Amino acid sequence: MTDPSDRSPAKARTLISVDAMGGDQGPAAVVAGMVKSAKINPDIAFILHGPRSELAPLVERQPTLADRVTIHDAEGVVTMDDKPSQVVRQGKGTSMYSAIEAVRSGEASVAVSCGNTGALMALSMIRLRKMPGVNRPAIAVLYPSSNAQGFNVLLDVGADIRADADDLLRFALMGKSYARNGLGVDHPRIGLLNVGTEEHKGRTELKEAHDLIRDHAADAGFDFVGFVEGGDISGDRADVIVTDGFTGNIAIKTGEGTASLIGIRLREAFKYSILSRLASVLAYTSLMRLRRKIDPRRVNGGVFLGLNGTVVKSHGSADATGVSAAIKLAAQLADNGFNDKLAARVAATLPAQQENDT
Repeated sequence: MTDPSDRSPAKARTLISVDAMGGDQGPAAVVAGMVKSAKINPDIAFILHGPRSELAPLVERQPTLADRVTIHDAEGVVTMDDKPSQVVRQGKGTSMYSAIEAVRSGEASVAVSCGNTGALMALSMIRLRKMPGVNRPAIAVLYPSSNAQGFNVLLDVGADIRADADDLLRFALMGKSYARNGLGVDHPRIGLLNVGTEEHKGRTELKEAHDLIRDHAADAGFDFVGFVEGGDISGDRADVIVTDGFTGNIAIKTGEGTASLIGIRLREAFKYSILSRLASVLAYTSLMRLRRKIDPRRVNGGVFLGLNGTVVKSHGSADATGVSAAIKLAAQLADNGFNDKLAARVAATLPAQQENDT
């Protein structure tokens, strides 16, 4: 039998670098997610990073992955408890470092990891560097919404808890590009998250960002709808919701918790009596449709925006379905050259500030 590390994925159109370690469910769930993705998309292949002795048997048991996986042996593992600063100093032999390095070298188009978010962002910034015109990278996610496309773009959700007015403007530009290339929205509507929609409300940096984003809207090709509130994150008033990483992270975690609670309460309600159980059988098709729409695994994958390379952060607790969703997103972004388009958009819109960025 051929060693998976000797297989060449050169015939595939899109090569995805996958960190097999660091997720709560271990490398078996990651490989299972790769299998689900490989069955759906025959034009992707993988570089899998982690201990070869552990990964090779998992890959060999999957005929779907035959000739589509190259294993890069990396014995070190970044845990959820590791501090980002420690990983930056000592993480060179880890699977996470190896996965990012494959993107930096041009060997792979995009990296996917379920590992420690802080460490992944720190390593990505060190190895890939920020693209010109970006002060702070951002993590963007797709949030289920009542818009026609079914999702809104929310950013930042945790790359950095700080963001001044200029950062929020750049988040708006990056979010606009993601909405166009990730959701197919030609002329996105952008809203700035605040405690109210009135222009006099909010912190000073939000008021400054409001004016900056408004002034750049016409040239950058988006509509600015002004301040939006928490209820608009899942609504249809805007396609892109811009905020700082502290607020965005709380919002996304609250949404995940709410979706989980709805599922628990529905199950309790339908188990209450014989009649409610009968009703659940009659409503099964509708309930499954609702479950698919609010299932966070379907939109699993936060995209690191503003780096010279694309990195997709999968949820740490992702199962095979969640990993597959992150890989699907990674392949989509790689296929349409998203990062090059994003860099061109930021550079074209903010040429005067580039030289002052660090």
